[in-house]
Formats: sequence, structure tokens, C-alpha cells
Amino acid sequence: MEKPLFPSKNMRITQGYEEGTHRDSYAIDNAGADYGIEPIYAPYTGVVKKIYENDANEVWLESIEPVEYPDGTVDYMTMMFGHCNDVSNLYVGKKINQNEAFYQEGTKGNATGNHCHIECGKGKFTGSGWVKNNSGFWSIENRKKPEECLWIDDSIKVLDNNGYTFKKIENKKPTEFVDKTFIAPKTDLYGVYLKKNQKVKIEKLSQ
Repeated sequence: MEKPLFPSKNMRITQGYEEGTHRDSYAIDNAGADYGIEPIYAPYTGVVKKIYENDANEVWLESIEPVEYPDGTVDYMTMMFGHCNDVSNLYVGKKINQNEAFYQEGTKGNATGNHCHIECGKGKFTGSGWVKNNSGFWSIENRKKPEECLWIDDSIKVLDNNGYTFKKIENKKPTEFVDKTFIAPKTDLYGVYLKKNQKVKIEKLSQ
């Protein structure tokens, strides 16, 4: 089961939720390492459910399978991304694999400086994908805080988390190899049960 990853290799959140144009929403803006244009990577394996080119080239990506939230919840997830300058490579129904670069930071729509507008929603894509909130801004359906949805790992450099704490996926230590030798007592058929990632070595001994 996939753990949704923060969609940029450089976390530098320049505007958090409940700030400015993000009032009454859990939207964040991420500007990467600098003010250039950096790729945005799919947080999970998903399918494009909607593209809205009349504003900020918003794209909605729904997970193909349920994912694991940082609090242990297992459910589908839908995310919305905004401000990419060109989405001609995308279409509704396109499958995107986890960690695949599919979007970019940009300035399309109401944006100052290259960045990506990111919103998370719990569950599958529903309705139009967004609703107008009490402050007059459009926000994703079933909104949820990004730190309650996304994980980080060693591939993501945290430059500025805006005070939000994201749970980290710790790298697993390699399994220690244990040498266990079995010598066949006679010529016969033998079976061995292996767990995932276990190895077996068969060696013919000289007589």
C-alpha cells in the first residue's frame, strides 16, 4: 500500500493554509528550492479526474487504490494542483505512477512567482471537485490538512515547512543475512518455504 509523498523534492512552503487567499481552506503554496520552475511528482499512483484550464490550470489527481494516511487511516485521496503554465501533456483518465513528474510550478492564474498550489482531499473525487468557501475562494472537496495526508522521506529536502510537521518514512535497514546450511541426508525431493525478499542458496558439495 502506498504512502502519499509530498509532491516536491524541495519543500519550501511560502504560503500556508488559512493565510491570505488560502482563507477557509487547507491550501499551501510550495516554491521549491528557488523561484525557478521545478517539477511536481505524483504523491501516489493516481488518475487525472479533472483539468480546469480557465483559471490556474488546476488538475485533480485521485489515487487508484486506497492509500495510507500518516495517522494510519486507509482511504482514497484526491489532490488538486495549480499554476502550471502548460498542461497539454495531461488528459482526464491519464494514469500517473507514484513519483512520476507530471506537473510543474508556474504562474498561471493568480500567482506571484513560480510555485505550485497544493490541496488535499480525503476520499475519491466528488461533484465538481471543489466548492466556494465562506471567503469566496474555491477549495477542494473534503479538504484535509496536508500534514495529515502526506509523508516525507530522505528524497525530500525540507527548506521551510512553515511550522507544519510531516511524518517521515524511515529507511529500513537491510536485513542481516543469516547463514543456515541444510545438508540433505539422502537423495530425495525437498521443499523450502520463503518469505518475501528472503534468499536461498543451493550448493552442490563435492563427494
